[in-house]
Amino acid sequence: MKNLTILILLISVILQSNDCIAQNSIVENKYIFKEGDFNGTGKWYMGREIAYVMGYQGIGWLERSEREKEENVSKLIKNMRIKPNDVIADIGAGSGYHAFRMASLAPNGLVYAVDIQTEMLMAIENKKTFSENSNIETILGTEKTVELPKNSVDKILMVDVYHEFSFPIEMIASMKSALKSNGELFLIEYRAEDPLVPIKTIHKMSEKQAIKEMEAAGFKLRKNIDNLPWQHCMIFVKNN
Repeated sequence: MKNLTILILLISVILQSNDCIAQNSIVENKYIFKEGDFNGTGKWYMGREIAYVMGYQGIGWLERSEREKEENVSKLIKNMRIKPNDVIADIGAGSGYHAFRMASLAPNGLVYAVDIQTEMLMAIENKKTFSENSNIETILGTEKTVELPKNSVDKILMVDVYHEFSFPIEMIASMKSALKSNGELFLIEYRAEDPLVPIKTIHKMSEKQAIKEMEAAGFKLRKNIDNLPWQHCMIFVKNN
């Protein structure tokens, strides 16, 4: 009887292991590796080459004085209709440029500043010591997860970072889990449709491409607010 129990347990472990391998294979098969743009990783998803992540060495560019004029960040923040009690996740928060602006509008809420680079998070923590906004919590994410609790956030903001995700399938699934059922995901990307936007092609994204990828992850486009100089301001919600 004891030997039979052990055998059953072994079979169960093997089946579960095969299940995991099969699931991982399905995900990996969605990514293609081939040569592409000089500034690209050579990894493709749904016809789009994934760009390299901007390193913390580029933090000065995130804080450039011209940014408000170029991107009209004030209008972007206004588009989000932030409420005093909102819990917001800034994914790929970088220097905290947007996080601090959002935190001041949600004094009774919380802003999660999520990044995969500890240097970026250290910069945010340093800025917090000189800021009146104490409602910012830094989170060290990974390439596959935002490390946020399930059903914990009202709004998610991604500014010019989604196209750099090494694992977009896994990252969007992680964000979907963290987003409340009535939550909103704000996807901000430089417009690929506009050749006059002075950004390298691989760092742009079209509305059509964004919709295709978000729909595959179980989201639908509620609205693309066309009022920013260079970027799409797309609002996605859960498709269920």
